[in-house]
Amino acid sequence: MTAISDRPQMQPEEFEELARGAARTLERLRLEFIDGKLRVKPVPDGDHGRIVQWLFRTCTRARPELHLHDQGLRIEGPHPHGGYARPDGTLAHEDAFVGEGEWAGTDAVLMVVEVASYDSDTDRRDRVEKPRAYGESGVPVYLLIDRDSAEVTVYSQPDGVRYETAHTVPFGKAVRLPEPVGIVLDTEPLKNWVR
Repeated sequence: MTAISDRPQMQPEEFEELARGAARTLERLRLEFIDGKLRVKPVPDGDHGRIVQWLFRTCTRARPELHLHDQGLRIEGPHPHGGYARPDGTLAHEDAFVGEGEWAGTDAVLMVVEVASYDSDTDRRDRVEKPRAYGESGVPVYLLIDRDSAEVTVYSQPDGVRYETAHTVPFGKAVRLPEPVGIVLDTEPLKNWVR
């Protein structure tokens, strides 16, 4: 017997229709559908945007063939309802999503990035649901830039259920993004963009 909390709020097709309508109505509203639950991401603030810019420049300097995309992803995995996530950045080859619509599969994704926002859902969304969803989907690396704790966590080695490895460092220390990314990040600049 399925528990009430395991029932989806809507079907994936209904979510797609809702997301299209919301995008037309509220340009900066960012909807996600994870574990059968509708989620609303807060509108990014200026520091959040600056962190994404910094990461884009850092990644493209180290690996010019890559691009940090703003691409919605279809999340596949054992959850029977699938899902849709809108990472703050999706690292892939520059042409990885040519011809794709608003929601793409994760096959071409090397890394997803989330910059933790200052809201009540951050803990559940970025630290619990997202690592599980991205790990289930086989995304090789999940980078969480956590402004609340002033730390960076690199999740890697997805096994189809979760990430087997999570490495956390405080802002200011260098951290290696494992293959297939293969970039070392100097996180010192992140100290400038936290409250």
